[in-house]
Amino acid sequence: MSGVVEQIAIAGEPHALPAPVPRVSVRAGRGIEGEYHRSADPEPGQSLTLIAAEALEGLREDTGIDLSHAASRRNLLTRGIDLDALVGRRFRVGDVDCEGVELCEPCNTLAKLTERGVLRGLVHRGGLRADILTDGEIAVGDAVAAA
Repeated sequence: MSGVVEQIAIAGEPHALPAPVPRVSVRAGRGIEGEYHRSADPEPGQSLTLIAAEALEGLREDTGIDLSHAASRRNLLTRGIDLDALVGRRFRVGDVDCEGVELCEPCNTLAKLTERGVLRGLVHRGGLRADILTDGEIAVGDAVAAA
């Protein structure tokens, strides 16, 4: 089971639209450099969020809503890997070890920042919340693979 990172986006402040970047530095137990969620003691699953390109394409096909990766508020856009299957499992993004914590179900904040129908349209396909286990760098084009 493997896929690829298609895009990366980070936000320096809450509610700011994440900006695309070609690569990010990550720190175990802290998060992504430059991301507002980064902290010395993040909640489980708060260090990294991922969403599948296929989920956003499915949202568009099912509802007509064309939600961009940045508007989804997830850090990594992946293709070719079942993110739901990574809950409770270790996986790698490039050379960085991660662990899937829980599904990243859409929330009311996302609904308020986007448009009507997004919340319902992303239920059970809103992505993955993960912990970062090793320091490193993640870049567009990196492989995403179950360990």
